[in-house]
Amino acid sequence: MELEPGSHLDESVLALSYGVSRTPLRDVFRQLAGEGYIEVRDKRGAYVAPLNHSTLRSFFQTAPMIYAAVGRLAAENHRPDQLTLLRACQDRFRHAVKIQDLAGQVTENDQFHALIGEMAANLYLMPSYRRLLIDHARIGQTFWSGGASQEEVAASCRHHDEFIKRIEQRDAEGMVALTLEHWELSRRHIDAYVRPDPLPLMQIA
Repeated sequence: MELEPGSHLDESVLALSYGVSRTPLRDVFRQLAGEGYIEVRDKRGAYVAPLNHSTLRSFFQTAPMIYAAVGRLAAENHRPDQLTLLRACQDRFRHAVKIQDLAGQVTENDQFHALIGEMAANLYLMPSYRRLLIDHARIGQTFWSGGASQEEVAASCRHHDEFIKRIEQRDAEGMVALTLEHWELSRRHIDAYVRPDPLPLMQIA
């Protein structure tokens, strides 16, 4: 969340910073690459996963479909202990919103949706879902960092409460509808960030 997409990760600097040798650091790189956070390029080192035109286009095309499918399955497949974890996560998210803790909002929002993914329990959807959450968190900071009004942030918090209710009721159709409504709330801000209004034209005397 701090490094620009495409940034080079210097092995020497990171090994010194964390007090480890390059061998365990490369193991971490491989794990992060497998999860979609970075790319390890042959003989060129490691880089923060890029957010290029192709990535963004695929993100916007695919996100609502996968989010809706995961929401439906979460309502159908969840366990009671998972609902307990989801409620606890929502409590932390609500607190982060209350004290205007941006990092906490991003983290707990991501964790909330990750828990819904675990409820879905679908081994085919999960790799794509996890990758979407990674890129959504990176792009979606525009929503939490001031692009959204207080009313919109409050609406997002209410959506989370409603997610919990509909999952508890095993309301699969309601979960799909709410998921798409929730997606639209942040999509507008992501879209505005990617395609900002043009700068005003300079008047020529």
